[in-house]
Amino acid sequence: MARVVFLVDELFEDSEFQVPYDRVRRAGHEASIVGLAAGKQLAGKGGKVTITTERAAEDVSDDDVDAVVIPGGYSPDHVRTSVAAVGLVRNAFTQGKPVAAICHAGWMLAEADIADGRTLTSWPSIKTDLLNAGARWVDREVVEDGNLITSRRPDDLPAFCDALLRQIERGVPARAEPAMAPEATAQEPAPGP
Repeated sequence: MARVVFLVDELFEDSEFQVPYDRVRRAGHEASIVGLAAGKQLAGKGGKVTITTERAAEDVSDDDVDAVVIPGGYSPDHVRTSVAAVGLVRNAFTQGKPVAAICHAGWMLAEADIADGRTLTSWPSIKTDLLNAGARWVDREVVEDGNLITSRRPDDLPAFCDALLRQIERGVPARAEPAMAPEATAQEPAPGP
């Protein structure tokens, strides 16, 4: 059983929290709601979902986390102001644990300084933010670049959840390395007599 942290604050995108949360739990994994403070009641921006945080990001140790999910909406703009939340995401990433970000959650990847050199997708309005953070942005329903999983919007949730559960249960896929330019693979001529 994996321990999956959902990192949220006020005005998260309802379905981008609820659908992955339910899928993770149905798959038999532990899902915990982590925010800026423990016991804080949060409303989704669609008004359909209300949740209460179980722990504050500063109270979560690296050993408590096997994967991190960051729903979109306005929530990522709030959680990225927390040094502890940013550290939680960065540490999960550097330890090779799945980090799944959907919609506006790419803001947290930029804030955690883990977007540089990665292929990502997001809600189109934050494309420039991710490009400025050094990412390669593509328009796809889901992108897996090593342990980073990104999607654009609620319509992408089936593929997003499938990728998350696949990485939790089967491991993180090897990261595709860019092809080398032909001139970089040419060997130096042998020295002459």
